[in-house]
Amino acid sequence: MELAVVSVLGADRVGIVAGISSVLAKHNVNIVDISQTVVQNIFSMVMIVDISKADVDISQLRRELEEEGKRLGVMVAVYHIDVFKYMQRI
Repeated sequence: MELAVVSVLGADRVGIVAGISSVLAKHNVNIVDISQTVVQNIFSMVMIVDISKADVDISQLRRELEEEGKRLGVMVAVYHIDVFKYMQRI
């Protein structure tokens, strides 16, 4: 399993989860874990996704998710899980 972290933040609205997850599904990326919350109309979501069977590399996936985020009016960030493992070692 090769994991990445997808974070989404912005004003709450209908379709955020659907839009982001549709991009992931289109590229055969599996959602392993997900957490989401809305605080005073601010939506936040963190997904751990398996990119091992993706049909695009993480850079292309990031670009497409960022584009979808712009369409939805939210910020999207995508990081390989190793970034977080490295940060913990510092």
